Amino acid sequence: MKIPEYKNTFVQQLIPFYEKEEIENFFYLILKHLKNISRVDLALNPNLEFSENEPKNMAFYLQELKNNKPIQYILGSTKFLGLEFEVNPNVLIPRPETEELIDWIISENKNRTNLKILDIGTGSGCIAISLAKNLKAEVTAFDISEKALETAQKNADRNQAFVHFIEFDILNDIWEGQQFDIIVSNPPYVRESEKKQIKLNVLDNEPHLALFVSDQDALIFYRKIADFALKHLSENGQLFFEINQYLGKQTVSLLEEKGFKNIILKKDIYGNDRMIFALKP
Repeated sequence: MKIPEYKNTFVQQLIPFYEKEEIENFFYLILKHLKNISRVDLALNPNLEFSENEPKNMAFYLQELKNNKPIQYILGSTKFLGLEFEVNPNVLIPRPETEELIDWIISENKNRTNLKILDIGTGSGCIAISLAKNLKAEVTAFDISEKALETAQKNADRNQAFVHFIEFDILNDIWEGQQFDIIVSNPPYVRESEKKQIKLNVLDNEPHLALFVSDQDALIFYRKIADFALKHLSENGQLFFEINQYLGKQTVSLLEEKGFKNIILKKDIYGNDRMIFALKP
């Protein structure tokens, strides 16, 4: 069967579940994964065909998408800042807005050397590994989940990056190790009351431990990490957060109350309050 012919079938099967543009994106991601053929390759060679068994493989991917499973989990990997990362239901799927945060950190620190960086709540390791690859830095990463850390270590090995991964509960454990020049975190920040806004493929598949916080104390991780940073950042050390877009002003106020200086609240490409920078007082 010619691939463009199958593509029409693929799109029609998923129209009840997704927008057409998203379906086409799924198709080309699978095609790249299955046959290493890109959108451009197919446009230039519209007579390309599937082998005998490949439509069966496509049918599997099709059914998984109908079941609301994220394409990244179906394929088992995703790209982040040009690097390939294994993802599975033990870790969050890296988001474009997190790439913006890491770009910000890199641009602010690209000319510095011998940096010591800590990533709190590393998940897949995408933040820690990207920083290790792009900055002259010694990178440490915490996560409460042993399974997440196993995935992160695989990703470090895959990308030939050295990161010191540590199982650590930022809410309860005590750190007696080194100081850091930069602390970054993308902690859980979606309030329980916001669950209704979350797409089903996220809600049903991604780890809730890494996503949700109680409405009664939505900034618990920011408060704990800020306190940690006051003790364990070096002089003029930098603190970077990804944040809940609805709680930007509250997060800034929290940092101000704790004495942090030079606080910057920054929007993402969609115009949402999404990241914060602050200096240790």
